[in-house]
Amino acid sequence: MKPPVLLTAVALAALALSPPPARAQSRSPALNQKAPPVIRRPEPPATPPAPLPLKVRASTDRTAMWVGDRVTYTIDIVCNSGVDILLDDLAKEKLRVNGLDIVASDSTETTDAVDQTRHRFRYVLTTYRVDAPSLSIEPISVRYYQRRPGQRLQDMAPAGEFQVPGAAIALRSALPDAQTVYELRDGRDASPRHPVFARARSIGLALVIVSLAPAAFVVLSTLRRRTRKTVRRSARQTRLDHRATLDRLHALDVATEEDRRRAYDAISTAVRQHLAATAGVPAPSLTAAEIDAALATTRTRVPRESVSALLASADEARYGPPHAVPSAQACRDAIATAEQVLGNR
Repeated sequence: MKPPVLLTAVALAALALSPPPARAQSRSPALNQKAPPVIRRPEPPATPPAPLPLKVRASTDRTAMWVGDRVTYTIDIVCNSGVDILLDDLAKEKLRVNGLDIVASDSTETTDAVDQTRHRFRYVLTTYRVDAPSLSIEPISVRYYQRRPGQRLQDMAPAGEFQVPGAAIALRSALPDAQTVYELRDGRDASPRHPVFARARSIGLALVIVSLAPAAFVVLSTLRRRTRKTVRRSARQTRLDHRATLDRLHALDVATEEDRRRAYDAISTAVRQHLAATAGVPAPSLTAAEIDAALATTRTRVPRESVSALLASADEARYGPPHAVPSAQACRDAIATAEQVLGNR
């Protein structure tokens, strides 16, 4: 059994002392070469957003306030030519505030020589809360559009939107911080007023009454003078006017239809002026039926039936169709009736 063991040991020793076999050179030349370095091209810079066709600025008139104070939040927007904003986005109801109350709001719009439109929105804010941790106005999203000739506003699609910056307002208070209950400080009675200030109300009322008394006397005297002052014309002037009116009526020509219309117009004017001067009836502004009703309530010697019939026929001739114009003889009879009416005083 020893010879096989000896042969095995010799074989193992020979194998250990033999040089290692050379590596196979079967690889391709391309695999033996190093890979070229990867060149990364720099990414192009991001395209900046297009500038807005408008300018916006928001500000407050104070950075801190006391409880009950008022602060004004102002938004100024300047739109380029052909651009405008949607005003509904800046309505008072769209303004979101924290710890504040909106008291009032107003807006103005102006356009300059280069067709730029300037909008200004003012919001008056206040607070009556003492437990508000902070006071702030949130940003507002406003849409704008491009105006096109002949296109209505409701048919335009928004071209974009922008943000109106908000604001933060510090709250100042004389009350201690982190107080949960705010009790009224009624530990002492109110100090009495000075006697002069206590009587100030009665003194003021007395001074007002004293100052109004002269003015009341002046007003009463003016009204009395106006009621007593009546414009009375002299008897001679009245006779001259009466004679001139009668002469105009006698001189009227009634040959043609147009002449008869003018004659009835002169008759109506003369009779109405006569009634206004003698009976005190505003006849120039009344119809024939209204004049008849007014004469029925006045004491006058004017023949009411004749006057009503004469004025009714005159109005029919003046405003009626061509076939309603009376004949020449009827027109002369109307002139004679007008003379009789004018003769009654």
